[in-house]
Amino acid sequence: MPYVHGVKTSEVPTSLLPPVQSDAGIPFVVGMAPVNMTDPTNVNKPVLCSSYAEAVAKFGYAAPVDDSVSGLKKHEFTISEFIQSQFALFQSAPVVIVNVLDPETHYTAATANKVKFDAQTATVTVQEKGIILSSVKLGPSGSQDGIDSGKFTASFDDEGNLVLAANKNNEQEYYYTLDTDVNFAANKLDPSAVTDADIIGGISAAGVRTGFELIEEVFPRFRVVPGTLVCPWRSQSASIAAVMAAKATKINEVFAAGAALIDVPTSGDQAVYSGVAAWKNTNNVTNKKQVVCWPRLNNDGVITAMSTQLAGLIQQVDGNNEGVPYVSPSNNNFVSTGTVLENGTEVFLSQGEAANLNGNGVVTALNFIGGWKCWGNRTAIYPATTDPKDSFIPVERMFTWIANQLVLNYWSRVDYPLTRRQVDTVLDSVNIWLNGLAARQYIIGGRVEFLANENPNTELMDGILRFHLYVTPPGPNREIDFILEYDPEYLSTLFA
Repeated sequence: MPYVHGVKTSEVPTSLLPPVQSDAGIPFVVGMAPVNMTDPTNVNKPVLCSSYAEAVAKFGYAAPVDDSVSGLKKHEFTISEFIQSQFALFQSAPVVIVNVLDPETHYTAATANKVKFDAQTATVTVQEKGIILSSVKLGPSGSQDGIDSGKFTASFDDEGNLVLAANKNNEQEYYYTLDTDVNFAANKLDPSAVTDADIIGGISAAGVRTGFELIEEVFPRFRVVPGTLVCPWRSQSASIAAVMAAKATKINEVFAAGAALIDVPTSGDQAVYSGVAAWKNTNNVTNKKQVVCWPRLNNDGVITAMSTQLAGLIQQVDGNNEGVPYVSPSNNNFVSTGTVLENGTEVFLSQGEAANLNGNGVVTALNFIGGWKCWGNRTAIYPATTDPKDSFIPVERMFTWIANQLVLNYWSRVDYPLTRRQVDTVLDSVNIWLNGLAARQYIIGGRVEFLANENPNTELMDGILRFHLYVTPPGPNREIDFILEYDPEYLSTLFA
């Protein structure tokens, strides 16, 4: 050590670590998008979107169409439904979206077989969603013109319909006779061709992930932790619901999502509320990570999956509370004008019927006081398990959020020397953080301890520290009782 004469300074790492913030309700949605409008190769790629414009630029948007089953309008593409709900109705961001609809395999022939270019504009709109540009052919069989012929141009309107414009030749004459039928042929995307296996996904021999397996790439790509798993409409498949629960339980081996939103079918025995509990048990939708939704929502003539809106509502409620998921989405408003079955039949639940669903671990919608509200606090594990940590939606989500925060905040301390200073740094930092949460009433109380009986010498020698965290998030005040009593003593005031 060199000889020192005077004053010197040095720095040491701060012993209290500031927290890294994470958004607990970031949705991870898997579904079908009209990528024919944008990038047909945008298949099985997780994309982080922070605005409506960004999402539409990546995935396209197709407006809802007439639905012969319900008599209402419905989005053919579930991601279009989700984008419209998340950004237009709930103004919540960011989201991570995965499209599994592949134009190379999930297509069918377009219904239209003739078009007529308008005499004034030399354009025609083909009223079908999902037309694949590379497949468009105009003209008689044997001499059909493709998009590369230069005889016409193609684009899409705001609703996702194909717009064709006739071009002129060197003599400044249109290649096609206007106001006359022209043969038309094309393929269009077919969302119904997407299978459960496409949505569930997997890992190829080359290590390429697809479907819900892509949740493993979200944090490495974007440094965000998915908070809510969504698969509108298709989550009513028992196999998809099971995979969503499994993926929500463990992400990248160290994180978890707070909820997997599951839609219950609304036909057959599930056309009445009393049949929902049996479906839930028969299909083993009883995981603490699952939030079960019944029935569908009708928003001014457009039928949507309840899970679609619940994802936006959860993120909106979290955002109103600094991103901390301690408030239940229950008794907060959906953007809805009613509830319906898939066949369009209206559903009006009484308070008692809604409570029956809640008592079986199902979230529903109730039009009682203040408009159509999300109604229900229980995860799918209820009533088989009554542990508030597992059975209350906000408590389960708080435990998940706290666990994720601990990983984010203390990952940087991994591989530090296992000394008393390391122990104290973690203890002090976590306790100060918990005290701050308690001061803002995000939790009722919490503390962390380093216990000798949980840290045997064999594990300390192997470089393992174990901390025991005690925490009590507030449960939702699901019942308020007022006791009224007639008090005859007040009759004496008549003689005052």
